[in-house]
Amino acid sequence: MNKGDLIDSVADHAGLTKADASKAVDAVLDTVTGALKKGDKVTLPGFGTFSTSRRAARSGRNPATGQTIQIKAKTVAKFKAGSKLTEAVN
Repeated sequence: MNKGDLIDSVADHAGLTKADASKAVDAVLDTVTGALKKGDKVTLPGFGTFSTSRRAARSGRNPATGQTIQIKAKTVAKFKAGSKLTEAVN
């Protein structure tokens, strides 16, 4: 499922126009992204939790040349599925 499919499904389930569903999906994604940028967690009970984690700088190896390279530290997004979502897919 891509974003267009998600918008179509939201429009059908909620009885919205595709334009309104698109605005709603964009608003949810922007809100989650904004919260993660600030370092906050976003918890949707039963669905899951979005959070961030910090990866430390480390050395790695270029597979093409075998040369050692330095990999910068970065913040990564994480998702942990909730119990209802886990049960639904199993």
